[in-house]
Amino acid sequence: MADMDPTGGLWNWAAATSLTADRVHGALAGALERSVGALEAGADVLCDVYHVGGDFPTLIDVYLAPEAIAESTAASAVAVRLGVEILLPDDTLDPTRYVLAGPDGSLELVHVDEVETDDGPERRHVRPCTGPVTGCERPAA
Repeated sequence: MADMDPTGGLWNWAAATSLTADRVHGALAGALERSVGALEAGADVLCDVYHVGGDFPTLIDVYLAPEAIAESTAASAVAVRLGVEILLPDDTLDPTRYVLAGPDGSLELVHVDEVETDDGPERRHVRPCTGPVTGCERPAA
């Protein structure tokens, strides 16, 4: 880890099913081709996995994410490995707009209702992003 940039990226994702930390770490390690561990581990990439309510109950926080890999590409690869949809923030200031990485590797812009709870954000009611006014276009892979 000494040769890595200590200010590496932070990714915040949500998965559409309840997943164990070990399963998420394994999928992330395979996608990034790096060691992945819990926050106290000495791995290349650190990952916290916790659970909330909603349609996307597994929250995945990735620390020291490699900056050379696009977040949407990594999320897509992890979604395929886990066989589950993953939500990640898009690059706009619209708080309801996300990128949905599908288990088939697809990427789609969607809107999601989000409620902040004591346990973390709960996300529900995923719907397609439509209309040119919102600037919804397909994300780059």
